[in-house]
Amino acid sequence: MMRIRPFHPPTLPEPTCGTFGNPGLAEWLKDGCGTLGGTGKDTPSEKVERGARGAPPEKENTASSTKSRHRSNPRGTKSPRKGFTLLELIVVIIVLGLLAGLVAPQIFGRLSEAKGTTAKTQIELLGTALDNYRLDNGGYPTTEQGLQALREKPTRAPEPLNWRGPYLRKDVPADPWGRPYLYKSPGERNTSGYDLSSLGRDGKPGGSGEDADVIG
Repeated sequence: MMRIRPFHPPTLPEPTCGTFGNPGLAEWLKDGCGTLGGTGKDTPSEKVERGARGAPPEKENTASSTKSRHRSNPRGTKSPRKGFTLLELIVVIIVLGLLAGLVAPQIFGRLSEAKGTTAKTQIELLGTALDNYRLDNGGYPTTEQGLQALREKPTRAPEPLNWRGPYLRKDVPADPWGRPYLYKSPGERNTSGYDLSSLGRDGKPGGSGEDADVIG
């Protein structure tokens, strides 16, 4: 009778890093042994072997690497200057005061002239509207009807027969000093027409400069 021997499979060496005849796979396994094996660091023998291959040693994580580092200004450099000194502020205030003293009188003088010019211009525009009223109705508004007759048809006698207003696009303006213009028809100076004037800044008859009357 034929005798059968039990079959025993050959024992194979346990796989280690750097085997299987593949250099790339060996490098991957060898690097993984230090991290996937549970230690997370190279053993002394592995560090020696990595040094022999010329690979850089593994860097250890430190708590200081995670903190932000603030760099101070290099020595010898000056920080930028901020603000003004008290002396500089005093100088600026003095210069501004001198400029105001020189410029302000000229500005106020021009302002008074501008108000007088504005009053003359407004009186001329009102005069044009009054002339148009006269052409339509045969005469100027009476003193009682006033300049408002240029905006609204008068209801007081004599009632205009052919009123085609308004003869002004906007309300009757006040003079540059905020007072109404003086209107009188028939006038004392113009007995066949009207008197239209402004009493100036002081609001009184006569005067000079900005207080002078502006007569149309």
